[in-house]
Amino acid sequence: MRNSKKLHNVTIGQVFKTIIWPRKKYLSVGLVLIIISRLSGLVLPGASKYLIDDVIPNNDSTMLKWLIGAVAAAIVVQAVTSFALTQILSVEAQHLISQLRAKVQRHIIQLPIRFFDNTKTGELVSRIMTDVEGVRNLVGTGFAQMIGGVLTSLICLVLLIYISPIMTAYVLLPVAIFGLISLKAFGKIRPIFRERGVINAEVTGRLTETLGGVRVIKGFNAEAQEIETFEQGVNRLFLNVKKSLVTTSMVTSAATLLLGLASAGIMAIGGYQIMNGSLTFGDFLAFTLYLGFMIAPILQMSNIGSQFTEAFAGLDRTQEILNTPLEDELGNRTLLLDRIIGDIEFQNVSFAYEEGKDVVREVSFKAPAGSVTALVGSSGSGKTTISGLAASFLNPDSGTITIDGQDLATVSLQSYRSRLGVVLQDDFLFEGTIRQNILFPRPNATEGQLQQAVEAAYVQEFTDRFEDGLDTLIGERGVKLSGGQRQRIAIARAVLADPRILILDEATSNLDTESESLIQASLKTLMQGRTTFVIAHRLSTIRQADQILVIEQGRIAEQGRHEELLEKQGRYYQLYTYQARI
Repeated sequence: MRNSKKLHNVTIGQVFKTIIWPRKKYLSVGLVLIIISRLSGLVLPGASKYLIDDVIPNNDSTMLKWLIGAVAAAIVVQAVTSFALTQILSVEAQHLISQLRAKVQRHIIQLPIRFFDNTKTGELVSRIMTDVEGVRNLVGTGFAQMIGGVLTSLICLVLLIYISPIMTAYVLLPVAIFGLISLKAFGKIRPIFRERGVINAEVTGRLTETLGGVRVIKGFNAEAQEIETFEQGVNRLFLNVKKSLVTTSMVTSAATLLLGLASAGIMAIGGYQIMNGSLTFGDFLAFTLYLGFMIAPILQMSNIGSQFTEAFAGLDRTQEILNTPLEDELGNRTLLLDRIIGDIEFQNVSFAYEEGKDVVREVSFKAPAGSVTALVGSSGSGKTTISGLAASFLNPDSGTITIDGQDLATVSLQSYRSRLGVVLQDDFLFEGTIRQNILFPRPNATEGQLQQAVEAAYVQEFTDRFEDGLDTLIGERGVKLSGGQRQRIAIARAVLADPRILILDEATSNLDTESESLIQASLKTLMQGRTTFVIAHRLSTIRQADQILVIEQGRIAEQGRHEELLEKQGRYYQLYTYQARI
């Protein structure tokens, strides 16, 4: 229910203030153009009246030439203004879409890690790329056509009253009924469009997962169930579109019926008035043409109204995302650290992903600057969560984490993370070359600095065998490389970042024995002088740690150096001797 309240927050006033008014220059030009276009369009009905009532009966060839010239000039003006209108407003509408996409992406990428843990990647792609598209109707030709249409209808209404007040009164009744039907229909359509955005995001999210996990799908021969899941999703989308089409087609059908009845009535009234001499044939023709000009924008309104409703529904969902607090806005993160020494301390820190289910329970320890703290324990014990808290990816529910004596919850994330380096469990690599991936944290690093990082992580040991060396393309997420090769690139990336605080989460998990021996030395060099948190299942990789924390069920079960913990013959001793036997 809380989200649905947020979704109703986008009002016409907000849209006018944030979207329409800042683009008043473009919209004003568009409005002038559409007024000129619509006024030039009214030349034809007026010319038709003079042609039938004056020029033809009097055989006035001079007047005929002037009339034809005026109509031709009006047509040229209409064509030029219509082209200019599309160029100015359609281009500005696309510019607005690109700005909004950038704004939403900028906001999303600054949201807390917890947000991404609970939201599908493909869904977010849909929120960024699709939800904002509808705004083109607010700034594009739709808005100008609506204003121009209203203006044209009012001018035509005045001319219709001038020609025949009785016929005009008859016409206005079905038009008023049509207006009421339209307002009610568009009120029903907005939630349908909003639901369409949700369904579209879910389907896109699942599709992205399917394409990303294609090896798993093929490995388990699960193509059929993925096809069925996607078909169910697109069918839900179809049923939603069908629902909106039923409503919009009802509006169009109502327009056809009501305005058809109006036309039949006008034929009767007009025919009667012509026969008794109170209306000329030219007046009747002009009335009919002006009526067409008045009704055309009203019919257009059903289409424009549908576009506007879609735009507002998209803005509702966009606003929902933009209302989500940024990572730096959670708490009072105003402290900028010019220099980080690297003293980290956990004081009675607890954390839960779900309320009442603590993953970390009252953990306290000190990690002095330049020290190596190893976290060991069974899977799901809370090791990765503790490293995530140290990296500021997560915020403690209770207790305090300090960096150089300052509460980490008050420190600007940008200033803290500028001195943070991570080698994560899934060794995420971006599509591109090996060089681009290593340079990711410092794109402006020199060739010498790059080569130092490459050598430190023994990357050249395999790139020398590639024809393009460091410029080898690695495919999406580095699929063309082995796990060990991806891991070494991730470590080289961390070396180049030159951080004060280093998080190594299973940094040697994907390495074979030969690769591991190559990299142990480089990790030792990398960790020197840096406050390091190491998570490793292979206990042989953490013998040299300054302190080892044995984590069990979110608590520190044992703490000490390798030799001390072996002497205790406790949990660490059990883990170590078990692995030694394998």
